[in-house]
Amino acid sequence: MSTADNTLRLEVAALLVEALNLEMAPEEIDPQAPLYGDGLGLDSIDILEVALVVSKRYGFQLRSDDENNVRIFASLASLADHIAAHRTA
Repeated sequence: MSTADNTLRLEVAALLVEALNLEMAPEEIDPQAPLYGDGLGLDSIDILEVALVVSKRYGFQLRSDDENNVRIFASLASLADHIAAHRTA
């Protein structure tokens, strides 16, 4: 079950668009599409950039050695759910 509401999901999408200079509107990102590789097409550098802006904005660290990163960064929906569960800001 999703813990993030649509407002947070759109906010996270806007962060992705801004941080990575994506040439699309935040609402164009499919919440279920993969972020990495096929789908949004992010690479490992992009994921590091996303982790940095998320930690600054929401007040918790996303660590590169976290064994859950594949799940956390699977899609916009999974990233937003993780943020909803762990945010301090």
